[in-house]
Amino acid sequence: MSVKYVNQEEAKKLDEELMNEKSGFINEQLMELAGLSSACAIFECYPKEKYSNVLLIIGPGNNGGDGMVCARHLVHFGYNPILFYPRVKDQPPFKGLIKQCEHLKIPIHKNQPTLDPKEIHLIVDAIFGYSFTGEIRSPFDAIIKNVNDCKIPVFSIDIPSGWNVEKGNEEGKGLNADTLISLTVPKLGVKNFKGKHYLGGRFVPPVLAEKYNLNIPQFSGTQQYVLLSE
Repeated sequence: MSVKYVNQEEAKKLDEELMNEKSGFINEQLMELAGLSSACAIFECYPKEKYSNVLLIIGPGNNGGDGMVCARHLVHFGYNPILFYPRVKDQPPFKGLIKQCEHLKIPIHKNQPTLDPKEIHLIVDAIFGYSFTGEIRSPFDAIIKNVNDCKIPVFSIDIPSGWNVEKGNEEGKGLNADTLISLTVPKLGVKNFKGKHYLGGRFVPPVLAEKYNLNIPQFSGTQQYVLLSE
């Protein structure tokens, strides 16, 4: 059977169960594993010899945290990450993630760098995750438009930002990603995603996978991601 694509409520309940007293995970753990799996997928899909300079656009919530973790791992993988973080959150766990990035001398910008394909080889979309609802507000509406207008490949974490979690990019205002890594399980809105699609977040206990009939595919060896479609 193929992997299950979940709706927003199912995704929320699964996260809550992962972080309840019985399962024992904490948010920072899941963020770390999500960011690691994203960086590993980038390493496979976008070789550093061609895509060394990576701009990560960091949103205000957990998806942005995943992006900062990803940036940290990319440094250790030999890339040159740059953070564009327009709305900095000065509270845990984000405060600590910022310090970790600063310690690795990762540049952090509050204003958008020029999207020049000669200077930036890959954009990582870590703006909004599965909890996103409603309209895309400033400054992210303009940021998404600018990214869509440039000719730089885009790798989205969990779901392309601005997409409806269950209906996809129906209104055409969301981000156009070339590659996607869904986290934990894929969401309904990306069922017809046209680019290369990975699944990351190798941490779901079998008891929860069975409870939600997730049909998570087999991960190979020590890999932190699995390819769903290309």
